[in-house]
Amino acid sequence: MQMKYTEEKLNTFSKETLIQLFLTQQEQLSEIDGKLQLVLEQLAVMNQNRFGRKTEQMPVPEQLAFTDVDGELVLFNEAEVLAALDEREKETTVKKRPVKKKGKREEDLSGIPVVKVEHYLTEKELEDLFGKAGWKQLPDEIYKRYRFIPAKVEVEEHHVGVYASKEGDTMKKAPHPACLLRGSLVSPSLEAAVLNGKYINAVPFARLEKEFGRYGLAITRQNMANWTIECADRYLAVFYDYLHKYIYKSPVIHADETHVLVRKDGREAGSKSYMWVYRTGEKEKKAVILYEYQKTRKADHPERFLKDYKGICVTDGYQVYHKLGEEKEGLTIAGCWAHARRRYDEAVKALPSKSRKSSIAWQALEQIQMIYHVDNTLKELKPEERKKRRQSSVKPLVEAYFAWVKEKKADGRISEKSKAGRGLSYSINQEKYLKVFLEDGNVPMDNNAAERAIKNFCIGRKNWLIIDTIRGAQSSAIIYSIAETAKANNLKPYEYFEYLLEEISQHMEDTDLSFCENLLPWSTSLPEKCRKPEKK
Repeated sequence: MQMKYTEEKLNTFSKETLIQLFLTQQEQLSEIDGKLQLVLEQLAVMNQNRFGRKTEQMPVPEQLAFTDVDGELVLFNEAEVLAALDEREKETTVKKRPVKKKGKREEDLSGIPVVKVEHYLTEKELEDLFGKAGWKQLPDEIYKRYRFIPAKVEVEEHHVGVYASKEGDTMKKAPHPACLLRGSLVSPSLEAAVLNGKYINAVPFARLEKEFGRYGLAITRQNMANWTIECADRYLAVFYDYLHKYIYKSPVIHADETHVLVRKDGREAGSKSYMWVYRTGEKEKKAVILYEYQKTRKADHPERFLKDYKGICVTDGYQVYHKLGEEKEGLTIAGCWAHARRRYDEAVKALPSKSRKSSIAWQALEQIQMIYHVDNTLKELKPEERKKRRQSSVKPLVEAYFAWVKEKKADGRISEKSKAGRGLSYSINQEKYLKVFLEDGNVPMDNNAAERAIKNFCIGRKNWLIIDTIRGAQSSAIIYSIAETAKANNLKPYEYFEYLLEEISQHMEDTDLSFCENLLPWSTSLPEKCRKPEKK
């Protein structure tokens, strides 16, 4: 409890005592002020996350250059750059009416089947109007409309011929496709609709049950859950394993993870489980995206998943990946610049508008934004040329940034607990990993590809909130993998799911999995109905 001093009491103190008391209280007030600033910053960040815009974009100057002064890289056209930033910021605040793209309607309609509907007058009607032979045909007036055909439900009744010898015990059935789940009413087309509803459109089974009911189908959510788990375990898991081996061919892999709640996992209620995601490099034309469910966030999970992989893995700053990179031969871990800038972005948004541009966080964002800007100008180059150009034009900016970060960290004026202070510490701790992209033209600056790959799972999680069992979580990982891989390769998920279930169920007795090669999203054997129309 703090002592209260009266005027009478203070008059009894010596000069030295009063000075010491004043200095002590000044130090305490400074500490309180620092804590108050952190609380205000946290409150501002919370309000921004809840109510503010989610974009992290900053205006980028077109001309930003560094020069060498006494061995130090400095910005020599600072006045022009800051003026350009102000002008661009003003421009972005003015709402402009979007310009309609010419030929967009034709582009939107390309690839969609056309049904010609004719509206013509009869010969008699024409004679009544114009007289016999008194008319001529002009070019048709043509207008186009979308026609939507709602889902139609039918019952497939398969009659299989059964034959037997009159004189012996020989019996033969006519060739027929294997049942998806023997004794069940589910078909590849119906299960594909269930998978498309939940894993593409994020519609929970409870809502799908009502939707199917409106079509006259008595399908419960328990039916759908059982079908989905069984189909994932029996059929889709075969293809998932094949894709797992295929992902090792990529020179660059992205990795990320997000939490998920699984109700019956043998632990206390509310215990976090994790859905890990791995995807091929964003520049790979043949994209593979794989999810993996695990109960924990331990290092042995990515270690097992990547056990046969040799290449570069782009991740956030999670220490598990760094440890894996140090222990596993042939694996290099690359860092994420989007994570490096995120703390600065939060710090800037927490500041009053008038003091943002004078802050350390804003200065850090400017430098990182310019590194992105210059690197983006090289994105169309081949990997070797991109690496060469990165060394000459991007590396000096990166080195200047880290020199600046270390200087600001050393002067001690920024609280380590503040967002800006954490941003400085993050960059210094991650320096080794953040520089990896400079040494390989295939490596992107950030891990945004993995974050985008896991985004749809996070959206779906908001609808269904919780997974019931571990088996259900594992099945969801398999299905999300195929769904996201299909979308990344410009396929129609519903048609692709239907085709996979039809084909894989016919190969369950095969010991050779080479048939999966024809099922890959880029296979020339894939039916054209699975592909989205190419826009002209």
